[in-house]
Amino acid sequence: MALFHRKTWHQNRELALSIPLKAVWVVVAVAALSVAVSLKAQSAAGQFSDITGDYEFLHPYNTLAILQEDQMVKGYIDVLQGESESDAVLSYPITIGERKGDHLEFRTRTIHAMYYRFSGTIQTGKGKKKGDPDYIELVGELQTIHNDSVTHQNKVDRQQVVFKSKGRNR
Repeated sequence: MALFHRKTWHQNRELALSIPLKAVWVVVAVAALSVAVSLKAQSAAGQFSDITGDYEFLHPYNTLAILQEDQMVKGYIDVLQGESESDAVLSYPITIGERKGDHLEFRTRTIHAMYYRFSGTIQTGKGKKKGDPDYIELVGELQTIHNDSVTHQNKVDRQQVVFKSKGRNR
């Protein structure tokens, strides 16, 4: 009987030691996984410390030019007008712009009773390295606001857009 009791005590001791050891390994594995996910998220947001550059705006011949200074964003949108329009290119200056992490928002000045507002995220495009076309994508909602000069009411057109960086000319 003493032999059975000793064996059981020995088995219980091994079992008692193995449960905390397994728990420690589970905690270590979960901690390592959470650190890896956190580092990946930080590197994605921090991958683009500066998004200054030119982007395609709705059509390849229109340009969204961005100048980032810390969290503040400046720039303009050049839109090529149709042949029936009096101006060949309308340039909408960005009057309010801000970047927080991978989130970007801006608004342009009103020209001919119309302005643009954008809210979206900064993402990796298909370009392989900085300076390649489509290295950075600005993905989000573009609002085109038309102000009726008679009724003074705004008509808002919303669309999901992807503005691709144009890259640098070599």
